Amino acid sequence: MRTQRSLLFSLLAVSVSAGVHATDASSFHRISAFSTANNIPPHLEKTHESSAEIIAASEDGNTLVYSDSPLKGVGIVDITNPKKPKGKGFITFDGEPTSIDVVGNTFVTAINTSESYTQPSGYLTQRDLNNTQSLATCDLGGQPDSVAVAKDGSFVAVAIENERDEDLNDGVLPQFPAGHLSLVPLKNGVLDCDNLTRVAMTGLSDIAPNDPEPEFVDINSLGEVVVTLQENNHIVLVDGKKGEVIADFSAGAVDLKNVDVDEERALTFAGTKLAVKREPDAVKWLDDDRFVTANEGDYEGGSRGFTIFDKRGKVLFESGLDFEYRVALAGHYPEKRSGNKGAEPEGLEVATYNGQRYIFVMSERGSVVGVYRDTGAAPEFVQLLPSGISPESAAAMPSRGLLATANEKDLIEDGGARAHVMLYEISNEAPAYPQIESVMVDGKPIGWGALSGLVADPNKANTLYAVNDSFYKAQPSIFVIDAASTPAKITKRIPVMKDGESVKKLDLEGITTDGKGGFWLASEGRADKGIAHALYRTDANGNIIETVTFPAELMAVEKRYGAEGITRVGDNLWIAIQRGWRDDPENTVKLVQYNTKTGAWGAVRYPTEKAATGWVGLSEITAHEGALYIIERDSQIGDAAKVKQLTRVMLADAQPAPLGGELPTVRKKVVYDFLPDLKAQGGYVTDKIEGFAITKDGRAFAVTDNDGVDDSSGETFFFALKKEGKVLDFASMRP
Repeated sequence: MRTQRSLLFSLLAVSVSAGVHATDASSFHRISAFSTANNIPPHLEKTHESSAEIIAASEDGNTLVYSDSPLKGVGIVDITNPKKPKGKGFITFDGEPTSIDVVGNTFVTAINTSESYTQPSGYLTQRDLNNTQSLATCDLGGQPDSVAVAKDGSFVAVAIENERDEDLNDGVLPQFPAGHLSLVPLKNGVLDCDNLTRVAMTGLSDIAPNDPEPEFVDINSLGEVVVTLQENNHIVLVDGKKGEVIADFSAGAVDLKNVDVDEERALTFAGTKLAVKREPDAVKWLDDDRFVTANEGDYEGGSRGFTIFDKRGKVLFESGLDFEYRVALAGHYPEKRSGNKGAEPEGLEVATYNGQRYIFVMSERGSVVGVYRDTGAAPEFVQLLPSGISPESAAAMPSRGLLATANEKDLIEDGGARAHVMLYEISNEAPAYPQIESVMVDGKPIGWGALSGLVADPNKANTLYAVNDSFYKAQPSIFVIDAASTPAKITKRIPVMKDGESVKKLDLEGITTDGKGGFWLASEGRADKGIAHALYRTDANGNIIETVTFPAELMAVEKRYGAEGITRVGDNLWIAIQRGWRDDPENTVKLVQYNTKTGAWGAVRYPTEKAATGWVGLSEITAHEGALYIIERDSQIGDAAKVKQLTRVMLADAQPAPLGGELPTVRKKVVYDFLPDLKAQGGYVTDKIEGFAITKDGRAFAVTDNDGVDDSSGETFFFALKKEGKVLDFASMRP
């Protein structure tokens, strides 16, 4: 089932309205983030992996419950004060909780206890929300996945997936036993296990009809259950009162053009995928006749968007690449998933706030939530919400004007961000995120991410330039930024080229102007990987016209972490080295100087703060009015982040000495703390603030590096430095 007309409409809408928010003033704003590590039971170390996967809210909107697969339990969060959520306890089970929902003052959760793929098992249990007392437990006779409670509280639907072994025969279906749908009545608000009904799903789909794998369920006000058979690319409707299948149809396929299909560390959006099966994951009713699916894909599909169907299987709207393009415009596109599922829409929530119904679409790999206004026809894009890593589900609390997301990825083993529950509030203010986004060119988004250096145009007050780092190693780029708009706009990508081809083995971390219409770029090297520590001068079109490698005296003491910023003072280039090399005393790093006329090298030492954990180093250097402004930061995130600051070193105090000998140590003064800016969006503090620039009229801007959305929330913050609510005027900041 293809929907070329709807797809064309969607793509046309994106090309015209990308970055333009809906006319209604209402929007959502993140107000807090709760780490699941705060709910880890006392008998376990806080370093234990945890997660927030499926989330639900109490009827009064004051309590959240979420499933935690790694800890085999359910976490409870008190959000009476949504700006300061508090852990309210953790309940451990003897299996893996796969889904959760709320009925009255209780919650029901499905527990997977399967011994193997061929011997699936599980149960549904009900607990009191306040005292966690067990009320009922029903054997489900298979491996459960999604759970939903009927709106009138009369029954619970459970998708019994009996999932396949992806390592067996390359995951090809069929793999038995077959899944089914379980319906459990609620009697006086408690599970009535004795009257559990199993509804067969076999013989319905064209794909592996004898091996249905129900993935997700939702129930409308009529008691009709919609069930997605993701791997079978099929949708089934069941009368939840009678336990009978009332309709079923294929989820269909979509043609995708101008899509990124290669994982080559470049954002191209130039490929074509034809007849891509939708393979929907989450499904939510919009009303009693329409429902929406998130087309994540699993087996051999994934159409990267969302679709609205009616109960007869008619496609009422197909998003095509609308959602994926908007994710890319905000710098959240997960390039490492290009060959598979792209932005990977997985979770959904639908809710009505102030009389307006909204659709919330979660990009699992893009770590962002798309908000669309349901118009009854084509949905209207409202905004993107920054989320934690891998948002899996959401819970709406319209009576309180709140929304919560469960973000399942926990990077504790890699020293990264923990899994989080994040809270948002609807208001009449303009969206606060993104702070920077690109524009559409020739019907495709300018792909970007991992911004690692920043400089202002010396002649144009609102024009800045940024570079990306080695995450996009096949596409080193200079980005032109218009800082006059809100959000700021990336209006052009200038490829860094040599002899007509993109330059390989660059790790661009700094950019400055060369005074002749071109740029100097600093590339962080790694001798062990054949990547040179070098400076490159380009013309205005990004063509490299001069290369300067680090001198032997510097390379003799080389360590992995090299140039992180570059700035120009007349004929001198100053380069900030990120961390100490072998000849640097503890808690010092080098500021290296290169004279473009004489070729002379020199350096001074810069004193860094002592790191409580991890390391402290430099991320950027910018010259202005007789001083060098330097970003000094630690490697920590969240509450552990302590040093994210801008310092000033007077040029008169920075008299470089020849390399290889004793180097003078400069004095620094802290002039700005970035931590309030990094906390202002209500999430956890990200570690990489890497770009800083001062415009010709004295305004200062900073930008963070989102690591290419790889084990990262993908959030990029781009902001003007302010003090007491006013933009700082560096033109008047005479040292």
